[in-house]
Amino acid sequence: MTRPAIDLDYPVLDCPDPAALAGFYRDVLGWEIVLVEDDWAVLQGPGALRLAFQLAPDFTPVRWPADGVKVHLDFLVDDLDASQRWVVAQGAHLVEGGETHPTFRVFRDPVGHHFCLCIRN
Repeated sequence: MTRPAIDLDYPVLDCPDPAALAGFYRDVLGWEIVLVEDDWAVLQGPGALRLAFQLAPDFTPVRWPADGVKVHLDFLVDDLDASQRWVVAQGAHLVEGGETHPTFRVFRDPVGHHFCLCIRN
């Protein structure tokens, strides 16, 4: 059997307010919001990088570490301390225990999705 053409389009985060969460990630990443609809929003980054947000009125974030982390985003940074100050000022929350590793830190976005700031190698 020959593999058919299958490509990743972009990650999609479920959330109660797609426009608001897109605004948070726009502010964090400096990307452009290119689409906002009632139940959908899309950010455009450099090149083909995109991140989308889909309406999920009953969204409930996982409880870490009890529920584990099912999927999270990693962002590369040059300065952990400065980047931490930036994302917290935008509305992120440092996860308790998420600051203990020397090369990354764990956060929650305003609705509870986990993401990490990771030192760029």
